[in-house]
Amino acid sequence: MSRVCQITGKRAMIGNHVSHSKRRVKRKFDVNLFDKKFWLPEEDRWVTLRISAAGLRTINKIGIEAALKKAVNSGLIV
Repeated sequence: MSRVCQITGKRAMIGNHVSHSKRRVKRKFDVNLFDKKFWLPEEDRWVTLRISAAGLRTINKIGIEAALKKAVNSGLIV
């Protein structure tokens, strides 16, 4: 499974690790992902999503049904 948020679509970024002497080495900034179960009352079942902290805030703001509908429309969830 790739490390992509299923709600927001956030993925890892590439950047530089800069030392005190300004030497630059490539590094990877991973996303803060975790697996979380949500209850869908209209379908009467649990759904497990791999979401970021920003995705969790989005679900808290607009609701799980609206967030899932938005993710399906944008192609993040099949």
